[in-house]
Amino acid sequence: MPLGIRRRSGIRPLSDMGGYAVDTGRMVRLTLWVVLFGWGTAAVTAGVSYLALRWVAVPIVVGTVLCLAFGMLLILLHRAAWIALLSLVPAVFVCVGAVQYAPEAALQARGVRESVVIVADSVAETGGDNHRFTLRTTDGGEELEERFTYNGNLGAPDVGDRLEVVRDPEGVVPMEEADEVDAAGRLDGLIGGVVAWTLLAVLAGRRGYRRRRQGKEDSLLLSL
Repeated sequence: MPLGIRRRSGIRPLSDMGGYAVDTGRMVRLTLWVVLFGWGTAAVTAGVSYLALRWVAVPIVVGTVLCLAFGMLLILLHRAAWIALLSLVPAVFVCVGAVQYAPEAALQARGVRESVVIVADSVAETGGDNHRFTLRTTDGGEELEERFTYNGNLGAPDVGDRLEVVRDPEGVVPMEEADEVDAAGRLDGLIGGVVAWTLLAVLAGRRGYRRRRQGKEDSLLLSL
């Protein structure tokens, strides 16, 4: 080999304390970025939910994609998958809380509570399991213009059932059952999910540092 020419080696040097050399500062920065991404996921999903109160599907899609991306970042940081799997439980709280907080807060702020009875179900004509119930108030017998939507047959109310609902007089937020409107509970779930994500990201960074020191950087899905 000619003098002055060095070939790059793929072997990382051992540190003075044993194990492979790992840039501690870089691992701290990577962990911080993953933590910030988790916080950003919650904030962005909640923001999209606020801006798209009429279209519940939009923040659901955004939140789901961002939650999956956070899980992938945990896998890459940890160099294993089990912490990412644990993050799925708080991800549900983050996604549901971020999606539901804005509309339920709007209903609590300006919503009108109504005692109603179901007088018709769209499924009787169209079939399927996506119900659009026609409601009539129990006090004056006035039929509400807005339809109460219920997807699925499990637990679906029947014609003749009485409900307590909260509707938006401005017609922006879809009507919900009164017992299901709990903005404070959604916020608590959101915050709890973000805190759990933060702890898992720190744990992933710590264990990822150790795995890199030990040279364990393959088999991301099965390694412990």
